[in-house]
Amino acid sequence: METERPKVGLGVIIEKEGKILLGERFFGHGAGNWMIPGGHVEFGETFGATALREAAEECGLTDLELVGLVSVYNERDYGKHYVNLGILTKWRSGEPFAPEPKKSGNWHWHDPDDLPEQMFLASRKCVENWRAGHMCSDSIA
Repeated sequence: METERPKVGLGVIIEKEGKILLGERFFGHGAGNWMIPGGHVEFGETFGATALREAAEECGLTDLELVGLVSVYNERDYGKHYVNLGILTKWRSGEPFAPEPKKSGNWHWHDPDDLPEQMFLASRKCVENWRAGHMCSDSIA
């Protein structure tokens, strides 16, 4: 019998002139909430490659500078279990758009200190961890 295991998710904070990119989630768990770009880490993929792929797939941005890992969140919400990583990137060029309009859209730059109330929990935790300067938002006990 196979045992259920957590999945690995990765959120991408894209920073531009003190603001971060948020979009509306239309599909899957957490639909109807605002989010940072993100998705699953694929087998054999580095965290940086995942961040760049997900940003391109979800908001069309391909010219980003990878900064580093800024968050780990052990999510047990929405009836699922994910280990979510947060990667900080810096915007270099391009305008966000919705390459997957059935999954997400309405991308805009937002003040990270004034997050929307209706925000996808993994995205909120990622941004909060980064802003607070602590990596993990789950107890290790």
